Amino acid sequence: MATLRLGDIAPDFKAETTEGPISFHEWLGNGWGILFSHPADFTPVCTTELGTTAKLKGEFEKRNVKVVALSVDPLDSHNSWIKDINETQNTNVNFPIIADGDRKVAELYDMIHPNANEKLTVRSVFIIGPDKKVKLMITYPASTGRNFNELLRVIDSLQLTANYSVATPANWESGQEVVIAPAISDEDADKKFPKGYKKIKPYLRLTPQPNL
Repeated sequence: MATLRLGDIAPDFKAETTEGPISFHEWLGNGWGILFSHPADFTPVCTTELGTTAKLKGEFEKRNVKVVALSVDPLDSHNSWIKDINETQNTNVNFPIIADGDRKVAELYDMIHPNANEKLTVRSVFIIGPDKKVKLMITYPASTGRNFNELLRVIDSLQLTANYSVATPANWESGQEVVIAPAISDEDADKKFPKGYKKIKPYLRLTPQPNL
């Protein structure tokens, strides 16, 4: 199996979920998507992650992002686990969880790393753009919960790049200055960025975040 890389088309698949069957590309529609995997149901770190995801529904919707989770456990296990998540995290799971008992999706996305564990998916996350291409991949060890503020930050950065031809510097947070893409000439930058920009080096030009 070929390794999935940034810029590749995210593999399409059909799957059963806690919200009914989905065909992945069709389900994504024309928006952005996050697909993230969990080592197993009824595990402590995953329980906190899914609760956090549910609480961030409004933030994902603002960014036109659909979220879907995956575990290799069956649907009835997922449905029982959701009750625990809702109870312990004081929320209501409001997104689908894929039942990937045959590990078909996990293998498509290389979510099982035999050196870590032959049976369980690692803690992978994929951000997928409206063009169905993979924009980000992060793989965490099973013991480390994901930083969802970082995922929102990356989505904000990716959407700025897609819409305004800018990049974001180290530790950038929404509201801070962004970097004008080097491919844009100063002449075009004058027209494209009416708020102006600071030219620190020919390749390093900072401008206020253009969508604010």
